[in-house]
Amino acid sequence: TFDDARLSQIDRGIPILDEYGLKATFYVSIDSLKKRLEGWKKAVAAGHEIANHSLTHPCSGNFPFARQRALENYTLDKMRHELDQASSIIEQLLGVTPVSFAYPCGQKYVGRGRNLKSYVPLIAEKFLTGRGWLDEWANDPAFCDMPQLMGVKLDDKDFSQVKKVMDRTLANGGWLVFCGHEIGKDGRQTTRSPTLRALCEYARDPNNGVWLDTVRNIAAYILNQRTAKAG
Repeated sequence: TFDDARLSQIDRGIPILDEYGLKATFYVSIDSLKKRLEGWKKAVAAGHEIANHSLTHPCSGNFPFARQRALENYTLDKMRHELDQASSIIEQLLGVTPVSFAYPCGQKYVGRGRNLKSYVPLIAEKFLTGRGWLDEWANDPAFCDMPQLMGVKLDDKDFSQVKKVMDRTLANGGWLVFCGHEIGKDGRQTTRSPTLRALCEYARDPNNGVWLDTVRNIAAYILNQRTAKAG
């Protein structure tokens, strides 16, 4: 998965994924989406998932960039309105209805102190899944709470580091949701192009037992399996 509709995702990331016939989920920021709209339309046509990442990317006001859209100053109604607006714009621009969401900055609350409230129930109401950020472990398909999926950092790692996490996940039968931002050779919050290419190469080999797909597709499969077992 990749966040914010960074321009490098269109320029570098999606071409690598398409080369290997693999699909990813992109949690888009609306302003960035509009900058490369034709590229995102092509991504949709190629089978990639476009998902909701809110309208204004609100985070804690402790981040200087988020002070004017601080979660501490939000209410659940304000968040609900923002989520609906973002989904509506995505539908208008790309013709798809988002079913996946990623929490900006991985933060899941609105308000302060005794008035603080989780907006996880709101995500559960509106989306199939909600994904976190900077979590430390993969998801257990039989147990995980879909509105609170764990998201593991893909940025700033070489493939040997990534493979260690994948091997651990495979050994435990887990669902690993990697999270990236920029895609290139180096830089802050950047998934390295060689790492992404090596990951695609590894995942495409059926002998390695890896299923790489969109969050939507994997979540739907897991939920169907749970229903079948419950029945």
